This record gives sequence, C-alpha cells and structure tokens, in this order.
Amino acid sequence: MKRLDNYQDTRSVFFVADFEKSIGNYIMDADGNAMLDVFAQIASIPIGYNNPAFLNLAKDPAFQTALANRAALGVNPSKDWVDSVEKAFMRVAPVGMSNVFTVMCGSCANENAFKTAFMYKAAKRRGDKDFSLNELQSCMSNQAPGSPDMAILSFSRGFHGRLFGSLAATASKAIHKVDIPAFNWPKAPFPELKYPRHMHKEYNRQVEQESLHEVEQLLNKHDVAAIVVEPIQSEGGDNHASPNFFRQLQAICQKNDILFIVDEVQTGVGATGTFWAHEAWDLPTPPDMVTFSKKFQAAGFYLNRRLRPTQPYRLYNTWMGDPVRAMQAAAIVNEIQDKRLLDNVKNVGSYLQHNLSENNKLQSVRGQGAFIAFDLESPAKRDKFLTDMRQLGVNVGGCGEKTVRLRPMLTFQKHHADILLDTMERAL
Repeated sequence: MKRLDNYQDTRSVFFVADFEKSIGNYIMDADGNAMLDVFAQIASIPIGYNNPAFLNLAKDPAFQTALANRAALGVNPSKDWVDSVEKAFMRVAPVGMSNVFTVMCGSCANENAFKTAFMYKAAKRRGDKDFSLNELQSCMSNQAPGSPDMAILSFSRGFHGRLFGSLAATASKAIHKVDIPAFNWPKAPFPELKYPRHMHKEYNRQVEQESLHEVEQLLNKHDVAAIVVEPIQSEGGDNHASPNFFRQLQAICQKNDILFIVDEVQTGVGATGTFWAHEAWDLPTPPDMVTFSKKFQAAGFYLNRRLRPTQPYRLYNTWMGDPVRAMQAAAIVNEIQDKRLLDNVKNVGSYLQHNLSENNKLQSVRGQGAFIAFDLESPAKRDKFLTDMRQLGVNVGGCGEKTVRLRPMLTFQKHHADILLDTMERAL
C-alpha cells in the first residue's frame, strides 16, 4: 500500500487482494486472510473468482489471438467478432432489442446512450434532412442550433457514471460532482418508499404518484430527449419503486415522444433473479435503450435499429468494445444457463431476505432476488459494521447514507448465506 501510494491515491482502498489465491465466493488478501465476498468488486464478479470457465477460455487460441491483437472494431472487426456479438450479447438481449453498441465501461455506455437520444430527437426535428450550414458551423463553437439545449431527465439519488453527461445525470453524492461543470439537466424526485412495502401500500403509492407528477411538470419546462432510470438506485442507497411506477414512467415517455433509457449497469446480468431487472416490470413494450456493464465484464447498450444515427462515425471510438471481454461475456452466459444460476439467485435471495427481515436490528430490509440491502441507525454505525464484518471474514459494502448493500455473485449458495447471517449476528 505504501509503495502504491507513491504513484496512485490509495485512500479508497479496503485491502490489497491476492487474486491468484482467491477462489469461488472467497477473496484472499495479500496477508493470506480469506473472506467470503459479498461485495464482489463493486457488484462486478458474476461467477466467482478463478472460475474454470474463464481459466479454460484463456487457453483458447481465439482468445489468445484477441489478447495479442486488440482490434479497432469500428474499422477492422475481427472475423469472429460477429460470433462474440451473437453468443454473448444478442443471445440474452432484452426482449425487442435488435442492436447492441459496445464500449468500455458503464459510464461510457450511458454517455453514448444519451448521445443516441439527442441525435435521434434532432434528426426527427429536421425531418431526417441533411444538416444545415448553420448547424454545422455553430456546433464548432458549442452554440445552438448545432449544439441544441436539450436535456436528459434523471432522478434524485440516481447514479449513472462519472463522465460529463453521465455525471450531470447523477445525484447520489455531492463528492462525485463538486467542482465539475455540469449541464443544467432536470432531476425528478425518486420515490422514497417505506418498508416493508406490504405494510405501507397507500403511502408508497402516493409518493410514486408525486414523483410521476413532478416528471410531467419538468417535461413542460425542459427540452428533454430521454429519461434515464435505474431499476434499483444502487449507489444512491438501493432505492426501489414498484413495477407500476416504471410502467407509468414509460407511458409518460411515449406520450411526450421522448426515449426511455433503463440503466442496468449494476442490476443487470442476473443479480435480481432475472437476467435483466426490468423484466419484473412487465412493460407493454420494450424500453428504447438498456445500458449494461459490471457483471457482464463488457459494457454497452442495447437499442433498436431505428435509433442508429443516419451517418457513420457518430457513435464511435477507437476500440468500440473489447473482443477479450466479449468472449468472457459469452462464457458468463454459458455458466448462467448451464448451471441454472438464475434459479439459484432466486432461491438464495428469498432465503436471505426472509432471514434478514426477522432481524430487528436491521432497518428497511429490501431486495429483488439476491440484490438486497438494509439500513443501520446511522452512517457511523454502518461504517463500523462494514469494518467489523471484514475483520470477521466477510467482505461487504455500503451505499447511500447509511445503507449496507449485499452484492453476492450468482454462485452464492445457501451455505454461504448462513455464513453471512451468522457473521452479521456477531458483528451486530
């Protein structure tokens, strides 16, 4: 740590890991301490450390070729790139999604989804005509009409990334945003539900309706190209809303001819018991875009072909994804399907939620599948709990003001849950 701090800021580091010795649901630190990992590299490890599926993949000549020769996929896609696109991304594409744009991280995914929304809305307004000379000249000075004053509407306590557009849509913690210039984009209040939800149905219904009303008010005041929302606000405190809330939100988008973007960077790839968390909403029509990263080990967003820009190079960068990570993503899909890991997530998640709900030391237990959280009395008590848990051999993380979030891997089983519950009792 001391050596590393000479070159990089280590103040956020919990411990130094020994990934070579980590296995399955257990992470090893540099001093040889093994911990049950229920944080999983900020919710990004899907099928366990050193999974044989990944280790065997590393022996595949095609994987080695991709590792030795990184392609600029926009100009020279490798001959097997389309195989990876089909085996990884399109195989589990959300219903109604026919295209995928691959990038490098979750922030990049949201950033490019926002750009897609702006380009689509601008093209509709000009009637799909060519750009005017005024538009082409004014955009070079960051002025209208070429750089229009359009916006993305997001929600309070939401997190969508740390690049300029994604950060402008973010409102989880001030430390993420302070000192950074931002677009003047509107934010609606996300519903603050009370738990357990079955005991506060009327209150929760009312706060959801108030949120939707504010969304409609903001749409009257701003030129909005899209609304972006997380199925569960993860960094902001694991905040939930009902399926009906999201169905009504989509209906508002459709009524106002704006795009509906679902940010599944943290919730996607099985953590909630379905491959995509928004499957639980039972939407009448698909979202317009779905962004992903983390557990997929690759990043990007799904869209429909109608949202493709009319000119090339408008959604573009040097690498446009990574063939190595796409092969890993295909291996992840294989593991999830072959080992029925979504069923495992549902069963273990139900077991965990039931047992946590019985613990009167925990507040506002909530979850979907194994994507679970609870609150403690204060931020200080939450922070001490996280440290105590690591000292007792379980790695967990926090979010929001005083929330503990559980982010187990898809291979987390009932006996791991028992270890977690027993260790929590000791820590509490």
